Formats: sequence, structure tokens, C-alpha cells
Amino acid sequence: MANRLKQRLQSGKACVNGWLAIPSGFAAEVMAQCGWDGICVDLQHGVQDYLSMVGCLQAMQAHPVTPVVRVPSNEPGIVGKVLDAGAMGVICPMINTRAQAEAFVASCRYPPAGQRSNGPIRAALYGQASSYQRTANDEVLTMPMIETQEAVDNLDDILGVPGIDAVYVGPSDLSLSRGGAPVLDNDDPETLAIYDRIIEACNRRGIVPAIHTGHPDHASRMLQRGFRLVSVSNDIGLMAQAATAAVQATRQAAGPVAR
Repeated sequence: MANRLKQRLQSGKACVNGWLAIPSGFAAEVMAQCGWDGICVDLQHGVQDYLSMVGCLQAMQAHPVTPVVRVPSNEPGIVGKVLDAGAMGVICPMINTRAQAEAFVASCRYPPAGQRSNGPIRAALYGQASSYQRTANDEVLTMPMIETQEAVDNLDDILGVPGIDAVYVGPSDLSLSRGGAPVLDNDDPETLAIYDRIIEACNRRGIVPAIHTGHPDHASRMLQRGFRLVSVSNDIGLMAQAATAAVQATRQAAGPVAR
């Protein structure tokens, strides 16, 4: 199966990514029809588990959106397991060194390019016999997270690892690691300077710079700044924002009777 998200990024287009923290196939099915280029199931900080993730991937299957999973850690067992379930991209948190990046990429690639174990239990259902194994190394999108000062300091070493397609900036943890508050949409000049450094370093190597954002206005500014993939909040945040706005609009329109 072709990775539409990877194809779009390789063509130079910007992409907008959704995020699933709610363990619901129905929520995933609804999100998959909203126009996202990709949707990530979050196994790190969401309330998803492996089985709910599989349900979300199944729900997205009928729609032209690329399924991505953020794994909880840089561990080859879980990386291989989410790929076996049908993830077409993997976001891995807390990649701080070249060695960690090399281990992550190896977990995503079949030999001789990596060390992924064979057993695509669900992923292989959508191709002819053994075709998945022949194409998976080229189709899977590998995205280590840059979310600490250590990772920024080691940026060039990390980006030099063959097989990295994109790096995914985690603003909150990056801010925490630098002694600040866990701010998601951060317009601090020093932070923006770090973003510019990441974007420039990625562009030099043909790697996609990506970032998580909390609101569409910040997401659009990050695209204009040079990021090529942005995630906008998550299903919980978007639901809460829409619900809050609906309640406030209703009370305001109704006047004193609803206040």
C-alpha cells in the first residue's frame, strides 16, 4: 500500500496531521473524514492501548488518510508491533542521540536495512503475498522526536542517520528541558530561533521538519515559518474547544435567561 502522506511530503507539499488520544474506533472514523493528510494514534500520552489502536487503524482504513502511531518509547518490540498492525508511520519520543536514532530506524526497517522482525499480521492483509515486506522499508515514514535541549545539541548527528524521513518537534518537553513551562504554542524568540535551526538543518538534508501545535492559527504560522507537517491539537482538545464555543455562543445568544 502506498504511503500517501510520505508521497505528499516528498513532492514538497505541506501536510496537516490529526491526533487521536481517545480509544475509540468511531472517533477515528469521524476524524478520518475531516480532511487530514495523516492521523496519529497516540500510545505515549493518550489513553489508547494496543487493541484500541488497532480499532482506530481499522476505522481509518476505508478513508484516504495515512495512519501514524506514536509509540511510548524507543523499544523495538512496540515499534515492530505497531507497524505489524498497519501503521504507515511511526513517531518515536525522546530521541536525544545518534545511537538512539539509529536504533529507532533499525526497528522500522527489515534486514538488511534494519532489524525489524518479520510478522506483519495485519499490515500484510492489504497486499499480495509477501508484497508488504518488499515495499515496507520504502513506504514506512520514520519520525524521531526532537524534544529536549540534548537533542537540539545533537541535531546534526541525529539528522545524519540514514533512514530518517522527518523529525517531529515536541514543544512542551523542549520547553521543560530548557527550564521553562510546558508551553505548546510557544512564540518565545529563543524557541523560535531553535525552530529555525531545526528547519534549516532539515532542509539541508532533505528531511521533513514537523511540529505539534495546539491551535490552527499557530499551526498555520509554523507552516509559513517552514515546517512541512503540523499536527493540530488532538481529538480531546478539538472536542473541548468546539463544545466550549457552542455553550458560550448559545448562552450569549439567549441572553440573561441562559446565564
